[in-house]
Amino acid sequence: MPSSNIADGLPPLAVALGDPAGVGPEVATKAWERRVEQGLHPFFVVGDVRSIEAVWSGPIARISEPADALAVFGEALPLIQLEDAGEIIPGEPNIPGARCSLDSLELAVGLARSGAACGLVTGPVSKAQLYGIGFVHPGQTEFVAERCGIARENVVMMLAGPTLRTVPITTHIPLKDVSDVISIDLIVSRARTTERGLARDFGIERPRLAIAGLNPHAGESGALGREEIDIVIPALERLREEGIYIDGPLAADTMFHPRARARYDAALCLYHDQALIPLKTLHFDEGVNITLGLPIIRTSPDHGTAFNIAGKNQADPGATIAAIRLAHECAENRARVQ
Repeated sequence: MPSSNIADGLPPLAVALGDPAGVGPEVATKAWERRVEQGLHPFFVVGDVRSIEAVWSGPIARISEPADALAVFGEALPLIQLEDAGEIIPGEPNIPGARCSLDSLELAVGLARSGAACGLVTGPVSKAQLYGIGFVHPGQTEFVAERCGIARENVVMMLAGPTLRTVPITTHIPLKDVSDVISIDLIVSRARTTERGLARDFGIERPRLAIAGLNPHAGESGALGREEIDIVIPALERLREEGIYIDGPLAADTMFHPRARARYDAALCLYHDQALIPLKTLHFDEGVNITLGLPIIRTSPDHGTAFNIAGKNQADPGATIAAIRLAHECAENRARVQ
């Protein structure tokens, strides 16, 4: 059984609850209930207490400073309260709730940046609702990067599970556009950030990367497409000249069985589903989204708001527990090398 190391000298983790009408409040409380059996590092949540009270009757301790969470975590869920988020009904998102989710994210990022929190775990938000209040970022990842002063092209989204880590080189774009978007420079940039992140946050001294081809059978030597020859292979040559270990391009349909996964620490994939389908197939309830390349630790459960089950006590906290645990492990790894 894992054990929580409160004596490791690290401050608590900040957990932004996400949309108050989604499952974020429910999975955060369930994570707290399992804090002992899961050996979770102390954390506090940021949001409207009413979003928690709507789905849970457990003990809540309002705190004013993150450090206060350490004293109360064993007996109650520590909470930094935000302003009134309007009417909160689980499963029924609204504009005031979107503002609450953005405010909680903003505050939690600031606390992580200041060092008051050793890392940030972001709950699920509704981008559709956020766009209704003027949110201009593709997602939370880009928002956090901007608040940390990092250009969005210099951060990497990694999906991590117990036996697999994947990085999508391109994310939320139509599949028909992928071939036009991928480039030598983009692959090199993503691979560099991934290699540094594995070393810094995961404590892997000599990270091993692998990259999938875009086309079936990795292009079949050009017979099924030239992207591997014209783009991927030149990128790999440049990376190898820099001393980065990377294998590929590999046929994506043979990259994710157990023997193949044992040969690399992270798989770089050229489009969204190429990365997320194997991760979610293997680790649907344990998948964690971690942003590499930031000055802070940021993780998130790899699921959405699930408005359809919010308030029904059906949400599985596995991914949130995994996100909290991974954030703490990454914070420990960073602390060791500082």
